[in-house]
Amino acid sequence: MSHSSNLSKVSAAGLLVAMGIIYGDIGTSPLYVMKAIVGNRPITEELVLGGVSCVFWTLTMITTIKYVIMILRADNNGEGGTLALFALVRRHAKWLTIPTMIGGAALLADGIIAPPISVSSAIEGLEIIYPSISTIPIVITILTLLFLVQIFGTNVVGKAFGPIMLVWFAMLATFGIANIAHMPMVMKALNPWYAYNLLANYPEGFWLLGAVFLCTTGAEALYSDLGHVGRNNIRISWVYVKICLLLNYFGQAAYLMSIEGQLLGDKKPFFELMPDWFILPGVAIATMATIIASQAMISGSFTLISAAIRLNFWPKVKIHYPSDERGQIYIPSVNILLYMGCLAIVFFFRRSENMEAAYGLSITITMLMDTVLLAYFLYTHRNNMWLVLFFLLVFISLEGSFLFANLEKFPHGGWVSLLICGVLGAVMYIWLKAFNIKLRLTEYEKLDKYMDSLKELSKDITVPKYTTHLIFMSNASRATEIETKIIYSIFQKRPKRADVYWFVHVDTTDQPDTLEYKVKQCAQDDVYKVTFRLGFRTPQKVHLYFRHVLEEMVKNAQVDIRSRYESLNKHNVIGDFRFVVLEKFLSYDNDLPFFENMIMKAYFFIKQFTSSEDKWFGLDSSAVKVEKVPLLIKPAENIKLKEIPWD
Repeated sequence: MSHSSNLSKVSAAGLLVAMGIIYGDIGTSPLYVMKAIVGNRPITEELVLGGVSCVFWTLTMITTIKYVIMILRADNNGEGGTLALFALVRRHAKWLTIPTMIGGAALLADGIIAPPISVSSAIEGLEIIYPSISTIPIVITILTLLFLVQIFGTNVVGKAFGPIMLVWFAMLATFGIANIAHMPMVMKALNPWYAYNLLANYPEGFWLLGAVFLCTTGAEALYSDLGHVGRNNIRISWVYVKICLLLNYFGQAAYLMSIEGQLLGDKKPFFELMPDWFILPGVAIATMATIIASQAMISGSFTLISAAIRLNFWPKVKIHYPSDERGQIYIPSVNILLYMGCLAIVFFFRRSENMEAAYGLSITITMLMDTVLLAYFLYTHRNNMWLVLFFLLVFISLEGSFLFANLEKFPHGGWVSLLICGVLGAVMYIWLKAFNIKLRLTEYEKLDKYMDSLKELSKDITVPKYTTHLIFMSNASRATEIETKIIYSIFQKRPKRADVYWFVHVDTTDQPDTLEYKVKQCAQDDVYKVTFRLGFRTPQKVHLYFRHVLEEMVKNAQVDIRSRYESLNKHNVIGDFRFVVLEKFLSYDNDLPFFENMIMKAYFFIKQFTSSEDKWFGLDSSAVKVEKVPLLIKPAENIKLKEIPWD
């Protein structure tokens, strides 16, 4: 079945999965948005109706129009997200790498702040019943369990998510309607004039946009999870979700209007909608919903990093595939990174209202970058130039206003998310820049030039045999070329005599699920070049794929893989295999410009904490030799060394 038909297929199961996977973050926003808007200000009609009007129009403009209607059209073979969008447009514009990196880093920073704020705001509901309860230990316990569960894959948990979120949204709607019934006048806030009035006339009203914006955090998750759920399932379920969210926001506005003139203090508008007897079950359902929201953020971070690795934006780290389900991945190093980050956020901010200050700033950055990438995508897909400019103008000014208003949070904790974003962005930049420097410094030679030498070495019995099949992992994408370093390794380092020489190259494609190979026979039964084309989501199990290629070639009588030792050959014993991986290190004889030298030093510093090349390629460690080769840049020439005679 094609990706496009998969994307547009609608089913009850698909709608339920969409509920469980996608709407966690945006669906748990009612826990803190209205509280953040009102803050410590006296409750007035202007503030409450203006606030809820802003929420309605933000959800309509950003979530519905930009994400649900427009951006879901830009899928890369069924995959969504900032990096998938970049893969669609990078052929046309190299400069888009920068907004992509910023957007990716900001999204990861958000993945560190979202779980603590969601879980804290739910657990703090317990304070209504137990005023002296300490919430931090409970929040830490929940987050710890959540990160532990990742190891087993989220497939198990995922099945229960949909029904829980269905109950959650029904609960939001029910309590919303009950409160609107007492004060139906709040519905007039659907009129955008109230939003305009708040921003233009309320004292410092514009800065409230920072709090309003929290209602749309999670909109970018709709796009990132496109591959899991499909476009039409997202669009249809969003109608139900949006109605439930708005009913709850307007219900909270109705409650706030009922205490007009007072200060909110420690009250939580979300829990105030519930009758006392329901608060405990309400907290329990809210906690489950926030756990699901956090789960979505964590899975999203794994998906993001896995795509970033393929695009050379992130160090090659170990990736596990806990289940056969498409898109199910687990990255231990990222899991630890997120967990440590979440704990630090909880201990540093302690309360959800303090976290609100750090939350939102990084998401505005991600959304702005998505806007830039989407505008470019629309432009390259022959849309009307004026429409693209209009789209760009509307959303840059809208999200720019949110970003500007969010900058007010900078001294109150916003700096934390920008710091995290900056560190992650720096790692991405160093990694890509170093990749390009290495590419520039790698020298290639024509393989034909060495064909006779390879055949002769293969038959020279005076050289001790190294292995029957010698396989080099090569960066040379052209079938006719090979790195100079590999030639050096075969002939000079210690001559490596083998019966068959294989050069294996792995190409990463812009499609997510490609799994193809091609074989070039350079010399019958002596030299072969194999190129694998793997999608940016396909696991790099080169050892496994190579074995499959061999089986196919033997079946088609293209190669004889039996041992060439006479005693073994007549018994049809298969020859032995050795993989050789060349790992580069920075040579001392370097003449790199200062900036590039610093980049390479940082690159090798980070590299020591990541997977080695052989593990990354999924090679069997017993049959692998890793050789260190210096990365040389114009060694210091013209050494003035003069000989002096002996006395």
